[in-house]
This record gives sequence, C-alpha cells and structure tokens, in this order.
Amino acid sequence: MAELINLNRARKTKAKAENSAEAVQNRLRFGQTKAQKENLRLEQARAARRLDGAKQEI
Repeated sequence: MAELINLNRARKTKAKAENSAEAVQNRLRFGQTKAQKENLRLEQARAARRLDGAKQEI
C-alpha cells in the first residue's frame, strides 16, 4: 500500500526549499560585510572630494 502524505506539508516543504535556494543566491549576489560597505562608502566619498576639488569655476 502507498504511503500517505500530507499535501499541505509537502507543498510548504517544497516552497521552503525554493526560498532557501533563492536566499543563498541573493546572499552571494548582494551580500557584503559591514567592513566592505564602509570601505565602499569611504572610496565614494574620497572620489567625490577629488572631483569637487578638480571643478573649475566659470
């Protein structure tokens, strides 16, 4: 005789697996450590200051 399964539980388990796979992909794509974000922010600020210093008044 076939084993009975709860369809709601099976559906939720499948959705959970898909969501966790998507979360892994998002962490790889968007994940940055706090230090990396701070370094990026500092580099952008440095570039903005350099650009402002090079502007010429007309």
